[in-house]
Amino acid sequence: MSTAKNNKPTESELEILGILWEKGAGTVREVHEVLEKSKDAGYTTTLKLMQIMHEKGLLKRDTSSKTHVYEAAISQESTQQQLLTRMIDTVFNGSATQLVMQALGNHRSSQEELDMIKQYLNTIEEQQKK
Repeated sequence: MSTAKNNKPTESELEILGILWEKGAGTVREVHEVLEKSKDAGYTTTLKLMQIMHEKGLLKRDTSSKTHVYEAAISQESTQQQLLTRMIDTVFNGSATQLVMQALGNHRSSQEELDMIKQYLNTIEEQQKK
């Protein structure tokens, strides 16, 4: 069996991971009920996808009761970091600056978001001075 680090989640897998990151754990039925609010997906499709995700190491499965309970086997933070790094490398030729400029140029940020970004940049600047 391969490890989750070698498997990049697909868009559908990311949707399921997002639900489980928010819920903590859930049955296939619980995940499916959330999914079908935003897309036309059959229960058996959700079941099969979650079984595949378990085989890939993306989900953990508790089989101690009749209804299997799944939870994410990979953290949201590490997944975001992996996907962001890949996107920066492939889409922005390794330039985080280009990514930030594109994001800020195409997205209307609230004043609170801009203040948080400024604070974060000031923190990074202070750390680099040390």
